[in-house]
Amino acid sequence: MKQATIHTDFGNMTLRFFPEVAPKHVENFIDLAEKGFYDGLTFHRIIKGFMIQGGCPLGTGTGSGPRRLQAEFNEKPHQLGTLSMARAANPNSASCQFFICLDRCDFLDRQYTVFGELVDDASRETLRKIGDVPVQTSPTGEKSSPIKAVKINKVTVEEVA
Repeated sequence: MKQATIHTDFGNMTLRFFPEVAPKHVENFIDLAEKGFYDGLTFHRIIKGFMIQGGCPLGTGTGSGPRRLQAEFNEKPHQLGTLSMARAANPNSASCQFFICLDRCDFLDRQYTVFGELVDDASRETLRKIGDVPVQTSPTGEKSSPIKAVKINKVTVEEVA
């Protein structure tokens, strides 16, 4: 089984995946991470009490990756530390952007594909630190754009027992 670690200036966040409910989303994330796709990108969207979003190659929330994924909605709840795939209005538009929940977000359940979660308290502490970063109004008019860039230095993937 593989797990991934997102390395940031705020600390690391280690993720376990749910291939049993979202195999294509897990495969996509691991493939992109192993190819270095996420290295140097940012968490471009932070909404206190809701989530942090990253993985956009343009840093604006409008970029996409090399493929589109069919939705793999499942029964896993969106709660603190849940890893889920961002998408546009079309349920089958997920690509490379992902988000990690800062709290229970039941209105997202079965609407977005949950494909992993943070594994430990240290990861959740890093998540909280990023979630507390001051934000300003984004180009879309939402108060969610970090005042100072929150960089994804790299994402590493390793095999675990």
